Amino acid sequence: MEAELAALAAAGATALVQQMVTDGWGNVRDRVVAFFARGRDEEVVQGELEESRADLVAARDADDEDAADDVRASWRVRLRRTLRDDPEAAAELRALLDELSPPPSTAPSSLTVHNSVSGGVPGGVVVQGGTFSGGQTIGESWPRT
Repeated sequence: MEAELAALAAAGATALVQQMVTDGWGNVRDRVVAFFARGRDEEVVQGELEESRADLVAARDADDEDAADDVRASWRVRLRRTLRDDPEAAAELRALLDELSPPPSTAPSSLTVHNSVSGGVPGGVVVQGGTFSGGQTIGESWPRT
């Protein structure tokens, strides 16, 4: 069970750090504050999250992957401790991760296209494509000289 909680904490920390730099962070932050507060002052938790966000933004701006990893690691440890201390927190974290996950793609995993051309004028031109824009000139220009 410990390995499962460690994996859940790692997934949670990764998702948290990814969300910190998105436009939707304010909504996610409120949910995360509620998750971590558990009897603590919510303003303190919110301040800790915002401090981590500022550290993360600075690390990304400086292209400092080690500092970004440090932010992720600190929240992984904190998540792991929360999960260890409160067994019911695992279900809550899983639900939060489900909400943060992008919806599964409805597009087919592979697309096969088969085109065939028959008939027409000898020496004629066939053009196939998905999108055409602008002016296209195909074949010889008219009038012939």
